[in-house]
Amino acid sequence: MTAEVVTAVPTEHRGIRFALLVGALAVTLVVVVVLSLGLGQYRLAPSEVVGVLLQSVGLDTAWAPAAPTAAGVVLDIRLPRIVLGLLVGAALAVSGVLMQAIFGNPLADAAVVGVSSGAALGAATSLTFGLAVFGMWTTPGFAFIGGLVAVFAVYLISRSGGRTEVVTLLLTGIAVNAIAGAGLAFLTFLGTTATREQIVFWQLGSLNGALWSNIALVAPLIAVGVAIGIAVAGRLDLFALGERTARHLGVRVELLRVVVIVTVALLVCGAVAFAGIIGFVGLVVPHLMRMAIGPAHLPLVIASALGGSLLIVAADLIARTAVPLADLPIGMITSLVGGPFFLWLLLRTRRRAGGWG
Repeated sequence: MTAEVVTAVPTEHRGIRFALLVGALAVTLVVVVVLSLGLGQYRLAPSEVVGVLLQSVGLDTAWAPAAPTAAGVVLDIRLPRIVLGLLVGAALAVSGVLMQAIFGNPLADAAVVGVSSGAALGAATSLTFGLAVFGMWTTPGFAFIGGLVAVFAVYLISRSGGRTEVVTLLLTGIAVNAIAGAGLAFLTFLGTTATREQIVFWQLGSLNGALWSNIALVAPLIAVGVAIGIAVAGRLDLFALGERTARHLGVRVELLRVVVIVTVALLVCGAVAFAGIIGFVGLVVPHLMRMAIGPAHLPLVIASALGGSLLIVAADLIARTAVPLADLPIGMITSLVGGPFFLWLLLRTRRRAGGWG
């Protein structure tokens, strides 16, 4: 009886922390979204934003501004951008959780190990050579292939003796990023003025110019990826115990590994295809969530999806409003946050591994 109580109390506490965290993230996300819808060159009060949203679903309210311009700004310009940011943030954060789980390494991230660069290179190839004429799915499809090739390359090269070494992982990621960067530079040289602008856009990352048609294409990809992440969360908990233990507990390790790798490519493809390369989200957010609620993957996937969405929407708000009449690259904002955090994480991991030698 005593043992049951001892083990149940921490679980209950983790459940309470998870509920509080998710509630806080959800409330903060709603507040940031409303603020983001109202701030910009055309400013609206939060009550006016709520009025426009209520009016758009057929509810009459006195809060909505009389000027028809307000509805156009909110519904046609800012809301698609914010919705795309929510999707991209969730995709990158969940991909980070999955990467760290399958590599068994807290430093794994789609951007750090070159998946984002590979996906961007695939998309850039499609546009530079005019392959998009075969349908709207062509460019995302090439991004998917590029991301998949990158993540498999990193996984196969960095894995040795049944383990993934931190140094090899980082060095392989650097190599893949360098190769993808060279490919992007070559395609920039070959492309037209329009394709060059798009390639530069991918390298900087931005939600500017988001359209509802983009969201209609990306949303199913990201929804499927997040759903798969939630579905395999329990098996990832067993996978964390070690591959041999996981096999004894009935986990098909190789199948799980392949499913997770393909899912990561799917999520990153959806994020990169229309938002460009936005780094460090998949590294920073899962770590913050893990520090708050523990390593269990189901709550971690859910909390990270919310945290990633919040980070991207907040970063996009800063990108739109920090400099008057300018739109800063959102990738620059996330890198300013993620770069110092990554250095701290490297130092922390090194110290835990036994110091600097």
